[in-house]
Amino acid sequence: MKREARTIKIDRRLTGANIIDEPLQQVIQFSLRDYVQYWYYTLSDDESFLLEIRQTLQNALIQFATRSKEIDWQPYFTTRLVDDFGTHLRVFRKAQQKITEKDDQVKGTAEDLVDTFFEVEVEMEKDVCRDLVCTSPKDEEGFLRDLCEVLLYLLLPPGDFQNKIMRYFVREILARGVLLPLINQLSDPDYINQYIIWMIRDSNCNYEAFMNIIKLSDNIGELEAVRDKAAEELQYLRSLDTAGDDINTIKNQINSLLFVKKVCDSRIQRLQSGKEINTVKLAANFGKLCTVPLDSILVDNVALQFFMDYMQQTGGQAHLFFWMTVEGYRVTAQQQLEVLSSRQKDGKHQTNQTKGLLRAAAVGIYEQYLSEKASPRVTVDDYLVAKLADTLNHEDPTPEIFDDIQRKVYELMLRDERFYPSFRQNALYVRMLAELDMLKDPSFRGSDDGDGESFNGSPTGSINLSLDDLSNVSSDDSVQLHAYISDTGVCNDHGKTYALYAITVHRRSVNTEEMWKTYRRYSDFHDFHMRITEQFENLSSILKLPGKKTFNNMDRDFLEKRKKDLNAYLQLLLTPEMMKASPALAHCVCDFLENKAYSKGKGDFARKMDTFVNPLRNSMRNVSNAVKSLPDSLAEGMTKMSDNMGKMSERLGQDIRQSFFKVPPLIPKTDSDPEHCRVSAQLDDTVDDNIPLRVMLLLMDEVFDLKERNQWLRRNIKNLLQQLIRATYGDTINRKIVDHVDWMTSPEQVADLVKRFRDAFWPNGILAETIPCRDKGIRMRTRVAGKTKLLSIMPDELKHIIGAETTRKGILRVFEMFQHNQLNRRMVYVFLEGFLETLFPQYKFRELFNKLHSRSKQMQKYKQKLQTTQAPSLQKR
Repeated sequence: MKREARTIKIDRRLTGANIIDEPLQQVIQFSLRDYVQYWYYTLSDDESFLLEIRQTLQNALIQFATRSKEIDWQPYFTTRLVDDFGTHLRVFRKAQQKITEKDDQVKGTAEDLVDTFFEVEVEMEKDVCRDLVCTSPKDEEGFLRDLCEVLLYLLLPPGDFQNKIMRYFVREILARGVLLPLINQLSDPDYINQYIIWMIRDSNCNYEAFMNIIKLSDNIGELEAVRDKAAEELQYLRSLDTAGDDINTIKNQINSLLFVKKVCDSRIQRLQSGKEINTVKLAANFGKLCTVPLDSILVDNVALQFFMDYMQQTGGQAHLFFWMTVEGYRVTAQQQLEVLSSRQKDGKHQTNQTKGLLRAAAVGIYEQYLSEKASPRVTVDDYLVAKLADTLNHEDPTPEIFDDIQRKVYELMLRDERFYPSFRQNALYVRMLAELDMLKDPSFRGSDDGDGESFNGSPTGSINLSLDDLSNVSSDDSVQLHAYISDTGVCNDHGKTYALYAITVHRRSVNTEEMWKTYRRYSDFHDFHMRITEQFENLSSILKLPGKKTFNNMDRDFLEKRKKDLNAYLQLLLTPEMMKASPALAHCVCDFLENKAYSKGKGDFARKMDTFVNPLRNSMRNVSNAVKSLPDSLAEGMTKMSDNMGKMSERLGQDIRQSFFKVPPLIPKTDSDPEHCRVSAQLDDTVDDNIPLRVMLLLMDEVFDLKERNQWLRRNIKNLLQQLIRATYGDTINRKIVDHVDWMTSPEQVADLVKRFRDAFWPNGILAETIPCRDKGIRMRTRVAGKTKLLSIMPDELKHIIGAETTRKGILRVFEMFQHNQLNRRMVYVFLEGFLETLFPQYKFRELFNKLHSRSKQMQKYKQKLQTTQAPSLQKR
């Protein structure tokens, strides 16, 4: 019969911080009660044994706390932890690639992925493989015992460690009672999915991200779970007895659920039939794609890198690089001349020096691309080259000195069948559309936006279609039209939230006076503005529609401001002078203000194109903001111009070199394949650069698989990260990191973690029961919710830099990595290994895996492969 434990007086000091010691003592007490006392009292009444166990645990914790205070945790959190995660992701990505390369037609199973993952791991790590620990429960328990034995050796006094009985008891408590349950929880994919949702709980799921996840899902279980939940909600809504205003809300909800159910059914049917099609490949054969103008491609980061890849394939890169170099020269020259002008006003004279520097830069461009010695040489009319050479010899260079030749080069790229026309027929063009999020899955076209959108982005309607209904509308001066936005509100339709503006319209004529209300969305205003500015070109310089806003666009203050701006837009549009200047405009305005549903004349693709193109088209010289530097492949071939740059003054020379040529070294060249080593192996410690920024860039490389892309894209990502960091922290990022690490390791935070651990394992002081596995449908819907949340929080700025398709793939790859228990266990053990090696640098904890290598299939396979590879070289010797 169990007896009540008698109170034992002990020293309760452990870490030197009372707020940590108190919950930690409770954890020790609960552990002894539930893992030792319940059976010990059936054997003996002697409590000295319990006291010795408790004292042993306390000694270990005291030594652990003392050691933790001596460690500088910044390198671990800023480098080692990120490196471990990035390397784990690299192994997963390479395993996925191997599975794909084996057979494109047969989809690999989860077991194949796990085996391939550990095969790649041993190829990368070479001296360690964790497959048995992560896949065999028996081997895992043995490993945890060995790990706890080492920890006790490092933490306990020699006398306590030599007490085998005591050591074995403590080892089993730590291994079986603490570490194993903790690792089981941290490795559970469902727990990780819930934790992801909890971490970004403040972010709302948006309709577009949710539908993207559904349409891209290749897991039938996820689709069935969402479909079944939609059917359940439909049944509930149809059973409600409602009337009045509620009926419209319920109808909208029913329509939204019906659409979700339809999409799920369609996707399930396609997956079950085995007719899953790559949208990019399908679009490439479809033949009808939306057209992105060349001038828009040249000023968009994502589009430009695809066009650059194509031009390099066709041997036309010199033309493109010349165009970009001239853009950079023009902007830099303009900036320097502006500085010169301001200095002259202040009485400072550097005219000759600045003009000489500009001449050197212009001559460098001429020598590199247009002279007879240029290789490759840009092909343009000889008289233009001769005219430029004469100007360089006899006149001061201006920012516009290359404009004539640049226009010719642009025309050549635009008209020559080898370049832009052929690019539009190339697979790279289709991939570019996918990255710009302008490639629509044809199986869903027109179903999710209601715009009647054709696959190639051409609008199915025209502004002329609505004019037949306005034959009774007169443009006579006796008819007066007045309109203003009287109210605004937020609506939900088909799962999409948007603002709706109530427009009160007055129309007066000689004999009649009418008044009505019509309701329009901002997208209706945007579509209407595009239509009238296309038909009446003179309006584009007069009418300015309020711009779009990506975040917080449902905020009350923002909606009030937009209401005010749209009202100003309407009043300007309805002025008599505007109507007289464009008589046909009255028909369009009356159609827009009619009390009926507005029929968009522009499809979804056209509106995306307008948002994507127009801000750039109107100021092509803004290319310099994104195009300030050239890719490595170009910089390596521009030795002549870089030599000329070296002759310039320090200020202008640095500006131009940094703008055109300088590539901050990030990844040094090594003899070994960087893909077969850890991520941190690519850090060059000799480079004086911001370590956290470089680690973040390396991590982005792994998440979004950017290393295969050209250096142009990598440069822009680096610039984006720099801007984000500086905007957030200024130039004190390292100080902020140190402060954050200090906060994470502060007594308050450590105490909070201990309390969380205590409450998770012993809620209300009672040992928690094993949590039953949640229903499959709930787990599948949690997966969908987690992916939707992750996709929703991705900033549009990132999508504009690396592309929408790459962003989606990267996010889904990271999420998919967490859906395998064995792989999660490997990640947990790697993190634990890094933590312990930081705490005890004199001991290599990874060597604990060596005793399992004799039974590791992957390690044996690797050794055989290594011997086979080395045999021919030995024979040659």
